[in-house]
Amino acid sequence: MVVPTLHDFQLRELEGEHRKLSDFAGKVCLVVNVASECGLTPQYDGLQRLYAEYCEAGFEILAFPCNQFGGQEPAGDAEIGKFCRKEFGVEFSLFGKIDVNGDQQEPLYAWLTSEETAPEPAGEIAWNFAKFLVGREGQVIARFAPAVEPCNADVKGLIEEALKKP
Repeated sequence: MVVPTLHDFQLRELEGEHRKLSDFAGKVCLVVNVASECGLTPQYDGLQRLYAEYCEAGFEILAFPCNQFGGQEPAGDAEIGKFCRKEFGVEFSLFGKIDVNGDQQEPLYAWLTSEETAPEPAGEIAWNFAKFLVGREGQVIARFAPAVEPCNADVKGLIEEALKKP
């Protein structure tokens, strides 16, 4: 049996086109479920700063809007894109709205949440802005709780470590 990687999935971008995540092969990725009306929404700023700091070294952020936590992402895809770009100058990849838990869980998130990780263990997504760090080969390296800021020293340290690997 072949163990899946991030690169085995394909999802719809905000603009409606399907994108193979194999496009990100060889890059270190941070996968995040996001929402525009959450107390953690200001983390978009930290995510953009993180992206700007490391994108030239081979780092990408894959953001997946989700409305499963308190109805905090009620907007449609076009509105989400406008909001993220206007309010936070987001330049990283934004995908279409998905479910990260439950019966309609996106297969990508079924895979992500089944992986044993640290500092957060495997299991359902607790809230908006849960973060998964994925290495160049497409395997999960780490998982961070929603409240962990994107520019946290532990997050940055693991990104830098992953970027050093060929």
